[in-house]
Amino acid sequence: MKILTANRLTDGEAVWFANDGTWAETLRNADVASDKEAEARLQALGDAAYANNEVVDVNLIDIDLVCGEIVPSRLRERIRAAGPTNRTDLGKQALPVDQAA
Repeated sequence: MKILTANRLTDGEAVWFANDGTWAETLRNADVASDKEAEARLQALGDAAYANNEVVDVNLIDIDLVCGEIVPSRLRERIRAAGPTNRTDLGKQALPVDQAA
């Protein structure tokens, strides 16, 4: 399974393409591709957003579903989803539990 990630061009924030067609700041509602066709659809949406100067560094990343939650497979992507590893009081990891993920 894969999700589409990028960095928002206006502020550099890590974002994920969501089910509602927006770029969300958390993984919670990321649009999950479970087959090659869905992956191609997400990649095309990411390419279009890049061409429209909405986002940069567009990538499909591998994920696992753990207890119904999206968890990036690679450490790098888990860090991007949470925030800095040296200051857990900053970044997405510092958000209240109902906003984080």
